[in-house]
Amino acid sequence: MFQRLKNYTAESYNELMHKVSWPTWQELQSSVIVVAVASVVVAVLVSLMDGGSHFILDTFYQLFK
Repeated sequence: MFQRLKNYTAESYNELMHKVSWPTWQELQSSVIVVAVASVVVAVLVSLMDGGSHFILDTFYQLFK
C-alpha cells in the first residue's frame, strides 16, 4: 500500500511539473478580472431579482390586507 501511495505522489508531481501548461501572469490577471466582473454582474442581477420579487410580493400581500 505504501508503494502505491509513493507511486501516486511521484506521478502527480511529474504531471504537475512537466505536463500541465500553467497560465502566464498576464493570463492569470485577465482571468481574475473576468471572474470579478462576472461576479459583480451576477450579484447585481440577483439583487435586482430579489428587490423585484420583494416589491411584487409586498404589493400582492397589501391587496389582501
